[in-house]
Amino acid sequence: MKKYNFNAGPCILDRSVIEKTAQAILDFNGIGLSLAEISHRSKDFQPVIDEAEALVKELLDVPEGYSVLFLGGGASLEFCMIPYNFLKKKAAYLNTGVWAKKAMKEAKLFGEVVEVASSADANYTFIPKGWTVPEDADYLHITTNNTIYGTEIREDLDVPVRLIADMSSDIFSRPIDVAKYDAIYAGAQKNLSMAGVTIVIVKNDALGQVDRQIPTMLDYRTHVEKGSMFNTPPVVPIYTAMENLRWMKAQGGVKAMDKLARQRAEIVYGEIDRNKLFRGTVAEEDRSVMNICFVMNDEYKELEKDFLDFATSKGMVGVKGHRSVGGFRASCYNAQTIEGCQALVACMKEFEAQH
Repeated sequence: MKKYNFNAGPCILDRSVIEKTAQAILDFNGIGLSLAEISHRSKDFQPVIDEAEALVKELLDVPEGYSVLFLGGGASLEFCMIPYNFLKKKAAYLNTGVWAKKAMKEAKLFGEVVEVASSADANYTFIPKGWTVPEDADYLHITTNNTIYGTEIREDLDVPVRLIADMSSDIFSRPIDVAKYDAIYAGAQKNLSMAGVTIVIVKNDALGQVDRQIPTMLDYRTHVEKGSMFNTPPVVPIYTAMENLRWMKAQGGVKAMDKLARQRAEIVYGEIDRNKLFRGTVAEEDRSVMNICFVMNDEYKELEKDFLDFATSKGMVGVKGHRSVGGFRASCYNAQTIEGCQALVACMKEFEAQH
């Protein structure tokens, strides 16, 4: 039976990317050694990180004056590194979910944190509107996509201060105006690679503005100066990222990814809205095209486990919703196929017909 991977992360990668990574682990470029055992400073690996960096800049149209870094620690470490490097006295945060809240917690260790708006009281079922940013804030931090709750900011905001974004779960899914941001960071295990590497796109002249001493490993300038090679980088995830970036480019780049994302969302949300058993969990105007969350309508609540078991029996993997929301979640990252979404819809229709 064919499996359809809707896991929220680590998540689906195109099969060709997985196969090329597997081959490189067995024998990297025919050198008789595994990618997993070669030096990160070798002449064999340097072209990998160079190409991965170049592809990020090409696909996202990164302007001059920005560096692309490949770091360890996940987005969770960036929650700390961002305020360490950017927060002088006050930072503004938009609270749209668990990950935004975690980022705020870390920032409070370095200075005043202003929550410009929050949808916590409504269990993060919408993106707050009509808020303002204090003009004396050192930066505004946003989380563009919320994997747990299924909301997304799918535009580049205009704000009067530095803009910093956690794009862990929707980077490379649409064109972005990088020039509007001083830093963008993303854990790789959604749209870029396997878990183990974090991408950071940072504006060089925004660094070095704080007075505090920063530990060497937590100072972005360290990694800019050393080309992500200050310490041993995660070579296998970086290689997978390179192969996945190649794959994205071959598909037509981020414009093609954006089109595909919208098509997938239309298919799945269309069935959620039509099917009498289900309903979406967030405001329609804020629906994520990456993480599609839905639950059973109240009168069919007792069928939740039955549907999960049924979907699993039909090859749907990872559709159980996060405990904070319940119900179901279909994560539709870049490598998710139209076929996969259609298979999920067929599953929902068949279950409806049985009940």
